[in-house]
Amino acid sequence: MMRRKRPSGGKTEGSASVEAGSNKTKKSRPTGSRSRGEVQEDDEQVQEESGGPFVVMLRAAGVTLGQAGTANQIAVDQVVFQKRLQQKLLRSPRYPGILQDFNAGMEGHMEDPERFRSCLLPCVPRLTDGGSSAASSFQESLLRMLLGMDLLQNSVINMLVEKVPEFMLSSGDDGGLNVPRVIINQLKWLDRVLDSKELAAKLMELVSVAPVEVQRDVITSLPEILDDSQHNDVARELKALLLEKTQLTVAILDTLSSLNLSSALLAEVRGVVTATLTAVQLDDLPVVVKFILHSVSASDAYEVVQDLRLKLELDQWAVSPVLKASQKRLKGRAPAPSQDSVALVLDGIKSTMRFQKTLSEAWLKAIENVTEAKDHKVIDVLLLLILHATNANHSRRGAERLLRLKARAGLITEELLQRTFKGYAQVMRGFFPSIRALAQSLLRSPDTAVVPFGGHMYRLSFITFDSYCQQEVVGSLVAHVCSGVGGEVDVALELLCGLGAEHPSEMVLYAVFVKGILDYMDHLTPRQIRRLFQVLSRLAFGAPSLGCSIQDDMHIVIRKQLSSTVPKYKRIGIMGAVMVVGSMGASRPQAEGSQSAALPQETYRQVTALLELVTACSVGCPEAAALCYDELANLVLSNILDPTVQEWIGKSVLEDFQDDFVVDLGPQITGSLPLPACVLFNLDEEESEGGIAVNLLPLLAREVQHRAEPWRSKTPKRQVSAVCLSPFFRLLRVCEERQHQGDLEEIDALLGCPLILTDLAVVDKLETLTKAERELMCSLLFTAINWFREVVNGFCRLKETEMKMKVMTRLQNITALQTLLETTLAVSPGYIPPLANFDGDASEAASVPASSAQPSRAKKDGAGKKRKGSSKTSPEKSDVLEESEEPQQEPAEKAEKGKKGEKEEKGKKGEKECRPSVSLGGYRPFFRELDMEVLSVLQCGLLPRKAPDTELHTKEREEVLLGPAELLFLLEDLQAKLEFSLTAAPAKRVPFAKGRTEKSVGFSHLHQRSSKEVASYCIQLLPSLCTHLEGCHNHFQTVLSENGGVVDGPATDPLEHQLLSSAYQLLLQVLNTTFSWSGFSQPGHRSLLKSALALLASRLKEGAPDLTLEQLVRHGFDYLLNLRSTVPTLGAALGLCQLLATVTSRAGPAAAYREQTASLARGFLTQPWVNASGERERGQKFNEGLQTVLGIYLEHVDDVLTAVEEIAGEGVAELVNAAKDACSETWPTLTRQTFLVFYKGMLWELEKAVKRIPAGKMSDSFESQSVKLLTWNLAVRDFHILVNLVKVFDGRPVVNACLKFGRLFLDAFLRLGMPLLDYSFKKHKEDVQSLLKTFQLSTRQLHHMCGHSKIRQDTSLTNHVPALKKSLEVFIYRVKAMLTLNNCQEAFWTGNLKNRDLKGEEILSQQARDSEEEQEEEEQQEEQDEEQAEDEDSDPGDKRRPGGDLEDDITDDSDD
Repeated sequence: MMRRKRPSGGKTEGSASVEAGSNKTKKSRPTGSRSRGEVQEDDEQVQEESGGPFVVMLRAAGVTLGQAGTANQIAVDQVVFQKRLQQKLLRSPRYPGILQDFNAGMEGHMEDPERFRSCLLPCVPRLTDGGSSAASSFQESLLRMLLGMDLLQNSVINMLVEKVPEFMLSSGDDGGLNVPRVIINQLKWLDRVLDSKELAAKLMELVSVAPVEVQRDVITSLPEILDDSQHNDVARELKALLLEKTQLTVAILDTLSSLNLSSALLAEVRGVVTATLTAVQLDDLPVVVKFILHSVSASDAYEVVQDLRLKLELDQWAVSPVLKASQKRLKGRAPAPSQDSVALVLDGIKSTMRFQKTLSEAWLKAIENVTEAKDHKVIDVLLLLILHATNANHSRRGAERLLRLKARAGLITEELLQRTFKGYAQVMRGFFPSIRALAQSLLRSPDTAVVPFGGHMYRLSFITFDSYCQQEVVGSLVAHVCSGVGGEVDVALELLCGLGAEHPSEMVLYAVFVKGILDYMDHLTPRQIRRLFQVLSRLAFGAPSLGCSIQDDMHIVIRKQLSSTVPKYKRIGIMGAVMVVGSMGASRPQAEGSQSAALPQETYRQVTALLELVTACSVGCPEAAALCYDELANLVLSNILDPTVQEWIGKSVLEDFQDDFVVDLGPQITGSLPLPACVLFNLDEEESEGGIAVNLLPLLAREVQHRAEPWRSKTPKRQVSAVCLSPFFRLLRVCEERQHQGDLEEIDALLGCPLILTDLAVVDKLETLTKAERELMCSLLFTAINWFREVVNGFCRLKETEMKMKVMTRLQNITALQTLLETTLAVSPGYIPPLANFDGDASEAASVPASSAQPSRAKKDGAGKKRKGSSKTSPEKSDVLEESEEPQQEPAEKAEKGKKGEKEEKGKKGEKECRPSVSLGGYRPFFRELDMEVLSVLQCGLLPRKAPDTELHTKEREEVLLGPAELLFLLEDLQAKLEFSLTAAPAKRVPFAKGRTEKSVGFSHLHQRSSKEVASYCIQLLPSLCTHLEGCHNHFQTVLSENGGVVDGPATDPLEHQLLSSAYQLLLQVLNTTFSWSGFSQPGHRSLLKSALALLASRLKEGAPDLTLEQLVRHGFDYLLNLRSTVPTLGAALGLCQLLATVTSRAGPAAAYREQTASLARGFLTQPWVNASGERERGQKFNEGLQTVLGIYLEHVDDVLTAVEEIAGEGVAELVNAAKDACSETWPTLTRQTFLVFYKGMLWELEKAVKRIPAGKMSDSFESQSVKLLTWNLAVRDFHILVNLVKVFDGRPVVNACLKFGRLFLDAFLRLGMPLLDYSFKKHKEDVQSLLKTFQLSTRQLHHMCGHSKIRQDTSLTNHVPALKKSLEVFIYRVKAMLTLNNCQEAFWTGNLKNRDLKGEEILSQQARDSEEEQEEEEQQEEQDEEQAEDEDSDPGDKRRPGGDLEDDITDDSDD
């Protein structure tokens, strides 16, 4: 700060006396003694001698110089002073020599440093005797006032510049006054600079020798000192200086920002600044970035921004001490306004985006053009947040769209996001509203590939930011859960669960928010309810000292739900109680120095009390008890329980299971049963005496009897229901596995023990049974199948050959029983099976497929034949089972033989073909879920074809082999699992939709695995799947060679052909579903994809793991392409095409495979598809598959227009000339039944092909116009052929397709083709005329179809007419405009087009109909006049009636 020094009162008086005596003669001196006046005159003489005219003229103008460091005084305003001084100088007789004397006196006066400082400081107004002043309160310094005078400006400037070096090294010792800076300030904002160029040169010369501080002061003052004419010259010198001294970067850039520079020079300067960006200090970075962005124009914005993005390496500053300290201060308190340089850089970027739209678009484009994940940087994430935080809607939407695209493609990775949060926590905290908005948008996205990225943003926000942000994150996640959208709810609950596990101490503070979700449990799925209770129980009981606040609430809710009589709420209570048991009874971490940490006794008591409560509340309801067993089994499988709790659960399971469901196998079964009892499916031959059996039929009979009895208010003991059989066994098996480390020796007898059922021969005489007996038979079969499925679940992990043999036999039992069940269900309409999955609503699972009520339809699609054949051969397929049962089950063996003989008799009579059956696909919710481990059975080989029984049995004893039916059964289950887990439909915005849990019923165990785990397991099975695929390929290759190249030959077994055809198709679908998993596109799963492709390629070439991804795809493609010769059905052919397309898409654009794919699809289209009986394939599924294969062919063929012409011109012509039931010779799949499929497909692809033709431009060359015209000629010719086909195939679907796609083709021609005709008419007149004539024929036929639609009065046709008529009219006017543009309007003429139908017959016009109506009306009027003349005495009302009737007739006729 510069301080103003005011003189004392004595000095002021002395100065006044000097001024008063200034008019006296200087040399006159009175005689006598020396008075005060004489002394004053002596002082004046001294001043005059030292300053000369300088002092005198200043005093005369109104300024009195101070002495000894005192301030100069001014008696008048500075303007008056300047005017007086200039007048004195100009009027001086010594002018202009007086100027030199004045300057010399000024320089002499300034030699004294104290006087010089006084002249630099503002002058002080002088007070008069009355205490007032004639000058204003503030005046400039003396030098500043002298600089404002043209006569003195140059000399003052020279003196000031020369004075700077004297003070620049000692500027800190001048009483706090920075003299160089004050000197430079004198030169600022002058009204006029006489020689700006010289001043600029002097200042730049001063900069070259001065210290850094003085250089900085001079440089920053240049815009206020220099005239605009010197800005460019100074900027060039500053540009050179910028490269020499980086410490002056900020000062130079500030100055350059204020200079008025030319655009070319500004670009040069910006280039230099950008080049030095990597060497700039962090503190200088905000100024540098601000200068670069403020100097950008719209034309070069993208290039500048892209270069700036590449040079901004924020990672090198991420570990700065300042930033680390700020991050430490951030956690736990609200951060102060950020002074961090990175934040300042981002603020500068944000301000430029806010006011310059071009910069926002340039940043978006620069980030969008990054195509590799490794090229993305932290600045990209920050920039997207800045773009989203700006108020402009376009940048907000653009940032959201770009982030979604980058996250989907895996370019902006979670690792990059984590690095950004970790290194720039304080900066990211400022963008928290945008982070939360983006996370909400991504989590709600229907694209499942970006949902995890949104969840990661939520998680990092919770971990990194303060408590306020944590509360907002939890609140947002709770809102997601309460939205009711399935995918959104699942991800939000997973995030809450993960945060509760990783950060329990922070999450427990917000437990009250999570507890609010309990009010929305009615709309959650069972899996979501489990997750919710898992989160709450972890918060409440995971850390008892923290979660005490909600423990009581949890107990209250669970007890309330358990005591409810509504099954839905009881299920919620059971699931919640088991989750609480899992949290309370979880094993504690081991303490140091001890073997294990025991569960506290009080906790153990609470856990057991809760388990007893759950058991007591579910004892009266079999479904609730079954759910309890399933939930406890899942809890034990999770391997988190304390051993004491696990032991309590398993101690009574074995005894209770034996008492409830297992009986000793005696010589006969006593008791009255609705159906005769029979012991079946015994695999333990040596233990036939004294063995055990599952007591199935008596249990079900007892349940039927209980349902028939009146309701009993009190039950003496708990109910034993067959519904609990499978869940109870699952709990028993899981407890045994955990207690004995996977050894099931204690219960392995249950694998081979028989079941007490009825004689299965009763299936052949179901018509003789009552409805109750048929339903009991269905329940028996359902329960037996579910028992076997659960047994296979339990024992499929065993490695002993004997056990694996038994597991394989149980699979055969399942397929045989399913065949019987299909037949039984067909004659039991309205039957509702017993529940097998208990965590869903019974009303949802009880939706029985309609086919069971209408079994006669099953005969049409061939399903009946398949299943009837299966039922015939099921005893033959299980020869091992039947032979093993012979010694101990003579009644059952006789029953089977009798059943077989009865079937043979029915086959002779032809009745076997008429037995109805239904598909079990709609009954999946009523079967127990198979574990993923069961699919390991697929690693077994396939049974050889036509193997002799003795060899088969011997080999089967040595090696476990799969039969075709069992292979198909396992593949169907695998495909269902993959479709559910890997190809989950995107979350639809249908909150609280009813019935949305049906698809998840039966996948409870699969829910516990992530999609990555399912995909990894499937990839482990890939070698076995390829082996089975090759086995099917070899089978059909052998059949074709034995039959002479045809399918329906004598060597073909229809049943085996059908089973293996279905297996072939399923194998291709399984592979396609696996490789189509969207997770492969994520960076973390790329290695998994490569391993899968390596397994596929290794079937053809060894050493596949060492190949690149493109090479692996090529070898995999070649391997799969080898299967094309043996594909048995069109469905399998479609599966192969889709699998090849999926595999090739993993290597990027599949252009290299287009020709092979088109050739493959063409081969399938030109191949006759017949089944084993020689009948041609047909039906809706066949047509859908044919349409897809046709689309694949036309999409991949090189010339779509030629391919369409070939099919429409040759293939359809052959079909027209062929017999009614025949097909085209060139295209065997083209029949009269499939014509509509081909017709729609060709029109669709033709319309897409013409849309890809570029629009004509005036700048097109002659060759380019010729090529486009030729393409349009081909397209119009194809369209003409297709439109004319309606004359032959005039069905409503064909006309409908022609009207729909005809308008689309016409619109595309108007938009893309007509501009071409505008510019090429003069050069290609004949080609254009030919094209228009051909197209006119097509439009005329379309006009006829419009008339035909009106005559038919079919709304499905007439809906297309208005839009098509409008397009036809636009076409007419557009052609006229084209001719007018080319000065050929005389070639255009119009006429009235007659309305005709499809056959070309003229449609009677409205005018003709009106004339006929008028003639009829005239005749009627004459008759009425005659009647009126004959009956003149009739009343007036009667006279008016004929007229009224006539009016009605006219109205009716006109309406018609």
